[in-house]
Amino acid sequence: MRSSFFTRGSSVSRLLAALGLLLAGTLLWAADSEPDADAERVVVLVRVDSIIHPVAEEFIVDSLARADDLGAEAFVLELSTPGGLLTSTRGIFTAMLEAETPVVVFVSPRGSQAASAGFFLLMAADVAAMAPGTNTGAAHPVGGQGEEIEGPMGEKVEKDAAATIRSLATRSGRNAELAEEAVLESRSFTADEALESGLVDILAANLQELLQELDGTEVSREGRDTVVLQTASARVERLEMSGFQKFLSTIAHPNIAYILMTLGGLGLYFELSNPGAVLPGVVGGICLILAFFALSVLPVNYAGVALIILAMIFFIAEIKVTSYGLLTVAGVISLILGSLMLFKSADPAIRVSLELIISMAVFTLVVVTFLVSMVIRSHRAQVATGAEGLLNKYGVTRTQVGRRGKVFVHGEIWNASADEEIPAGSPVEIVSVDGLTLRVRAETGQTLQSNGEGT
Repeated sequence: MRSSFFTRGSSVSRLLAALGLLLAGTLLWAADSEPDADAERVVVLVRVDSIIHPVAEEFIVDSLARADDLGAEAFVLELSTPGGLLTSTRGIFTAMLEAETPVVVFVSPRGSQAASAGFFLLMAADVAAMAPGTNTGAAHPVGGQGEEIEGPMGEKVEKDAAATIRSLATRSGRNAELAEEAVLESRSFTADEALESGLVDILAANLQELLQELDGTEVSREGRDTVVLQTASARVERLEMSGFQKFLSTIAHPNIAYILMTLGGLGLYFELSNPGAVLPGVVGGICLILAFFALSVLPVNYAGVALIILAMIFFIAEIKVTSYGLLTVAGVISLILGSLMLFKSADPAIRVSLELIISMAVFTLVVVTFLVSMVIRSHRAQVATGAEGLLNKYGVTRTQVGRRGKVFVHGEIWNASADEEIPAGSPVEIVSVDGLTLRVRAETGQTLQSNGEGT
């Protein structure tokens, strides 16, 4: 009996212990599944201060993914751009629309702009903000050289851009009519004008003020729950481009790419005109490789590239052909035309500036003229080595010279002959070279000292 009682008691104890463990696990799971009100809130901040190109697109898209992984309260894109590539812009605002994290585009600091492609990003944001003294708009599509796109193609481009901006503005409850005017009529807006007209939601002087203004803002997205931002006390995690990305972003600018391409061509030209210099060829090759990378991410017009290469061919031909400068002039004209045609884009920001083109053309003309003049001068100079280098030089006779004799010239003793007898120790001029025998004549107006010869 006693043994049975203790056996039953032991079984009950084990059952109660198991139930206790199960209850504790359930409570711990429930605690973990509930949001922690005291958990640290994070705002991810990135800054883009360049044209919108594939490098910027990659950085922003990766940063959005990082914000989603962190469960960030908001993603703030601090923006200052004159515009950029439409393809990269579409890639960015597509990622913004698909991101789980609410996206805030903040045009800052004072003096910044979100023009052209930047205006599209501003309209795509869940919350659009600007700092005082900034501006946005001027999103009308233009040709590669800033000209109006005429005909059916221009109408298609305008309608596509207008439809895109209407869609983005309507989604965020902004003034779609004014947004469309920014595209069709190139309207620009100051920060105050954009706020008053309903194009942006917040006017903030700096990031801290922006986070205070964002606190409590409701963000609604179609098909998703409304989110109330709590950013006042959030920790700001700033994401930066890697050093390599910053380098690529710098050279992926039309002006930088153009400078690298021109300097690379001049480096190779210098190496070809002065073989063995090595350094200009190495530097020129590196510049060309970097320029080719920049051209690979920018909208290149290959006719422009061909004209620039043709200019380099003209410059090299000037060394070999006597054209009296005509090839150099043709090269400069080809360089200028190629530079103007180098990039094709509907955005003025993706073009080489006219001032830079003129400056590089003048610089190239000066360098090529200098190198060509050096080559011509070296071709025309008298040979200073070998037998030909002895012509019209002066020496002194070591023996009496007639049909035979010895003369001392340039530190060497040569066989010599003359039409008349010349006494030993007399200065002579070399008039011709016949094998190893010098033909000389007496030079009564010369002395040993004036010729630098010794005995």
